[in-house]
Amino acid sequence: MKPQHPIGALALALLLAACGGSPSNEDSHGEGSEHAEAEEAKKGEHGGRLLEQSGYAVELAIAEDGTPPKYQAWLYEGDKPLPATAGNVEVRLKRLGDIAENHTLKPHVDGSLMAGTIVGEPHSFEVEVLAKINGKALRWAYPSYEGRTEIVGKIATDAGIRVAPAASGVIADEHEVQGLLTPVEGRVANVMARFPGPIRSLRANVGDQVRAGQALATVESNLSLTNYTVSAPISGVVLARNASVGSVASEGTPLFEIADLSSLWVDLHIFGSDAQHIRPGVPVAVTRMSDGVTVETVLERVLPGTATASQSTVARATIANGDGLWRPGSAVKARITVEQQPAKLVVPLSALQTFRDWQAVFIRVGDTYEVRPIELGKRDGTQVEVLSGLKPGDAVVIEQSYLVKADIEKSGASHDH
Repeated sequence: MKPQHPIGALALALLLAACGGSPSNEDSHGEGSEHAEAEEAKKGEHGGRLLEQSGYAVELAIAEDGTPPKYQAWLYEGDKPLPATAGNVEVRLKRLGDIAENHTLKPHVDGSLMAGTIVGEPHSFEVEVLAKINGKALRWAYPSYEGRTEIVGKIATDAGIRVAPAASGVIADEHEVQGLLTPVEGRVANVMARFPGPIRSLRANVGDQVRAGQALATVESNLSLTNYTVSAPISGVVLARNASVGSVASEGTPLFEIADLSSLWVDLHIFGSDAQHIRPGVPVAVTRMSDGVTVETVLERVLPGTATASQSTVARATIANGDGLWRPGSAVKARITVEQQPAKLVVPLSALQTFRDWQAVFIRVGDTYEVRPIELGKRDGTQVEVLSGLKPGDAVVIEQSYLVKADIEKSGASHDH
């Protein structure tokens, strides 16, 4: 994520644009212009927009009470209501991106004309109404915007607003767990004296890197009274030194403990029913808590027993430790990917916003941004499946989407038709 930019500069620039910084106020902030127009639009007796011409009128509304949104109209000659059979009405819409949509209204049982097609959200478009009443052809055109604003390119860039095309992807079924780093079994060695006797020299300290065959100590044998050399059986790092010069090396007591830490086991603790879904071979991302560094590996095995203290199932993976910064005994967190499912359309979680009562994203066409209510499917830690509301290639705001939402809300989002 890019660092968030101050809102003040963006708000000021947008205010200037809305007040004339763009070629036209209507184009600069469609939502604000529509809000002002909505206040001026004449209303009919059913609460719809009253369109008048040549002594005739069409009252047009979007019926939403107990039905999916559909256009509904009533006909008038002067102030006199006319039956629905006195004419016909067609509503032609042009949505953002020059997407055309037509709705033909037909007589309804309640005396109005009603479209059989649904007006999808958002109700934001250029409207053209074509009517014929008692043989008279009529036409009206007006903008009806909601959830829309305009932000010029440089201002959007300076504010950190970034878009990316909606596309197919993979949703991962993931489990977040914690674990512990331990040396790999068989790569830890205790360095023992072959014969008891006084220790004459020690040549390694805790933390030293040693190689196999390197001399680590000299011991005088109590049997032969001669010195012999104790060497490192493996290459690795000295974890412990359990002797001092002058002390007596006894049989069975290690002088040093050495471990090859070039790779480490990650023992991950899985609780409850999650353990039923974990299988060897699935991807694991292990994160170092000290600095957030993450490495990718694969789950090697699920141990048959249960950790006594925590009553957890232990799953084991191996990580490379070439830089030596992964330390045995350190706690880590990990993300186990149990399953990966393809999705036709995904967006990052950072794109999601709540708008009205919708889960939504914002798309960009040119310098215009508009809300898109979406239906969500499965999600993982970074992205979510989109079931409806977007199409492949839509330019979705994936960073600083809350700034776009704030600017739309600032301009007075209307839901007037």
